[in-house]
Amino acid sequence: MKRILRVPMRAKIFASVICIVATCALAQTTSPATQKSELTPAEKLAVTTHPLDAASIKGEYTATAGYIALKDDQQKLRANIFHVAYTLKNANAAKRPVTFVFNGGPGAASVWLHLGTAGPQRIDFPADGSAPKLPGRLVKNEFTWLTHTDLVFIDPVNTGYSRPATPEQGKEFHGVQEDIQAVGEFIRLWLVKNERWQSPKFLAGESYGTTRAAGLSEHLADRHGIALNGIVLISTVLNFGTLAPKEGNDVPFALYLPTYAAVAWQHKKLPDQKKYATLDDLKKDVEKFALDEYAPALLKGDKLDEATRARIAERLVAYTGLSREFIELSNLRVPPARFMKQLMAADRKVVGRFDGRIMGPALDPANDSAEFDPSLTPFYGAYTSTINSYIRETLKYENDLNYEVLSNRVHPWNFQGGGGGGWSGFLYVADDLRNAMHKNNQLKVLVCSGSFDLATPYFAAEHTLRTMGLDKSVRGNVSHVYYPAGHMMYHERSSLEKLHQDITTFIENATK
Repeated sequence: MKRILRVPMRAKIFASVICIVATCALAQTTSPATQKSELTPAEKLAVTTHPLDAASIKGEYTATAGYIALKDDQQKLRANIFHVAYTLKNANAAKRPVTFVFNGGPGAASVWLHLGTAGPQRIDFPADGSAPKLPGRLVKNEFTWLTHTDLVFIDPVNTGYSRPATPEQGKEFHGVQEDIQAVGEFIRLWLVKNERWQSPKFLAGESYGTTRAAGLSEHLADRHGIALNGIVLISTVLNFGTLAPKEGNDVPFALYLPTYAAVAWQHKKLPDQKKYATLDDLKKDVEKFALDEYAPALLKGDKLDEATRARIAERLVAYTGLSREFIELSNLRVPPARFMKQLMAADRKVVGRFDGRIMGPALDPANDSAEFDPSLTPFYGAYTSTINSYIRETLKYENDLNYEVLSNRVHPWNFQGGGGGGWSGFLYVADDLRNAMHKNNQLKVLVCSGSFDLATPYFAAEHTLRTMGLDKSVRGNVSHVYYPAGHMMYHERSSLEKLHQDITTFIENATK
């Protein structure tokens, strides 16, 4: 597998963010078939049966929670990977798709996609996508993906309940390549143990989970002969350079601009707010300016003439709602952290990184960085309480380890992807996805982006897709859909429903 990583990066990118299995040490089983005395606690699985009552399908599904052990060639334990799998009972396994789901981080467990959108139960969020009432409440998920695919939620090592055999072995899993190899081996083992080699196979990842999914797309085919039918990328980052606007890297400033404009429009901060009747009207206007005028102006650097500079500054004021003075002081280049602090600074508010529509108090408005993210922190407690109670009370799986929803255990993360030799640059995995699509022209890709996502801006994903070098014969295999929401677009009810519809259509088309 070819991997280009050009710089070790310490920043945590979530997803979303975004794909999914968890890990455990002690398990309680409810299935007599699994109650074998020779099984160690880590090998026991909790198996339960539940009704599925959705508009498009009615029946029963089996939920399986527990570990799958990763071992070396000498069958010595390397790690226990926790997962939760949902399979429709009495289904034709050769025709029933299976989707492997994980989130991102690095360091995020799969709980976000699991209880946020895909699983048979979900957290009951307010319709507008704001934080739920604590401690959080689970309800039947009428938009579960289980209507059209079996689901396997994977928690990579040191997220969820997943743990290495010894603490010292954690570094064997905490890196781009290390993670891809471990999750790839888990997927192979799950297919073996569940006799699902003939099933149509999908991946779904959020945020850094999209990075993992892209890397897996080629690795699974090359190493294990596992050819995928489709990949769902939610809040996508395949080129980390597009998320790092800074001195010497000007292009991302243009890629962030449409999201800045969307957030400013949402908060009614645009000088000519009434000019744009809809968000789509605004985005279309800003995208054209970003590509045709703003990016070329930035590339001219100090050679940009004063008249053009003044015109660009005025347009930036019009699209961001920031003052002309601030735009000039920033040399026409406003990093995301400053935008989040400056947009609502007069009200002593900061806008969220994962969802720019959500605001929180700014204790120090003059500071470049926020004290917390109002679009993430208020949600953390609800996800933590609901996943812990759900696993024990509904899935009947017991484990006294801490379920790591967002874990620092995985850091430092080795962003050295191999192949690039570690020379200066940014992690880039779009080539892995491109190669996989060229080798398997049946592979379909669905890219899902939120218009108010300041963590993985939608225009950056568009740029990566435009420049990844896909052959014309497979360009039609990629679809990009948009939601008037943030990084976790499924928090908002209308976007949750639309995401379900989009994924349903995608799976149906990819398995025709």
